[in-house]
Amino acid sequence: MKIDRIDTLVCDAGWRPWQFVKIVTDDGLVGYGECSNSKTPRGIAGTVRDLAPTLVGQDPRRVELLNVEMCKVIRQCPGGIAQTAMAGIDAALWDIKAKALGVPVYELFGGPTRDKVRLYWSHCGTYRARFAHVLGTPPIRTMDDIASLGKEVVARGFTALKTNVVLPGTPAGVHEPGFVANPLRVDDLNITPTLLRHVEKLIGTFRDAIGPEIDLALDLNFNFKTEGYTRIAKVLEPFNLMWLEVDTYDPQALLQIKESTTIPICSGENLYTARGYRSFFDLHAMDVAMIDVPWNGFTASKKIADLAELYELNFAPHNYYSHLATLMSAHLCAATTNVRIMETDVDDVPWKDDLLTEPLEIANGQLTIPRKPGWGADLSEKDLQKHPWPK
Repeated sequence: MKIDRIDTLVCDAGWRPWQFVKIVTDDGLVGYGECSNSKTPRGIAGTVRDLAPTLVGQDPRRVELLNVEMCKVIRQCPGGIAQTAMAGIDAALWDIKAKALGVPVYELFGGPTRDKVRLYWSHCGTYRARFAHVLGTPPIRTMDDIASLGKEVVARGFTALKTNVVLPGTPAGVHEPGFVANPLRVDDLNITPTLLRHVEKLIGTFRDAIGPEIDLALDLNFNFKTEGYTRIAKVLEPFNLMWLEVDTYDPQALLQIKESTTIPICSGENLYTARGYRSFFDLHAMDVAMIDVPWNGFTASKKIADLAELYELNFAPHNYYSHLATLMSAHLCAATTNVRIMETDVDDVPWKDDLLTEPLEIANGQLTIPRKPGWGADLSEKDLQKHPWPK
């Protein structure tokens, strides 16, 4: 068996692209991997094309060897776009190998450790604040709308949710200066007393709506400096959060935040490979490690999860993409013994489920681990083509 060609597929998912790698072998097997990144879709697609000559003609089942060969190509530009392109290829290679053997991917890593994995409703309120017109969901105009959403989460069987700093209003918004460009001025990522009171009210409203037994998390991303994170953590301690999610590339700063609060700290979604996590793990700077499978690839993600286990850490997959990524993350959970919980976006484009050839089984806030070969489903390319991304 040899790799015949490597293609990239992109679709318009409402407010961002979803990106995929498709590998076809000379005997007709097809493998799919997701490597979605809304910020640099063309860069990733181009890098996949740059990596393809190293792989075409090779045996796709030699996944570890092919990862080594790809690493040689990107050695002087590791991480970021290069690693994400590698990740999509890596995932498609595992899909092919498992299909060739007639087994799910997790069987190649020791067999399943679980039949189901618990999910949390991510970006709860975030997408409704920004994209209600795309989603066809109620707008987020007031704190009463936040309370109604919290009750909806419980009514739909989820036992955990994660939100961002949602700003109800007409129009509603989300506080995210760490991501949104402002051409008029530099944002210094400061926390103001007004914003601090708003965050306290937002999380208090969610907690009152969902009750004490439902897990609640807040994702702050890169939107503050260390001082801001610590101040927010202090005011949120009474609400018994599942975690406060913080992004930083400084392990010492993260440790400072962690040691300043009783709230568990989750981090790592922007880190690449076990080398990137090691300095954070050495300091025990986080309580939960977030691992992005579409950005790291399955091979690297399994190594990160195993390394986290050595440091007595559980991990949570970072999963705000299409449901192919959901399957990839589910296989990682099935192949490991240190899972905290798994992310999923419930609010999304209405045709999200159509992109898979097999439906997901989600009930009572849990995803059933798939049992079919490969990832358990393929991409429906005819449905993907209905939503072209501008070139």
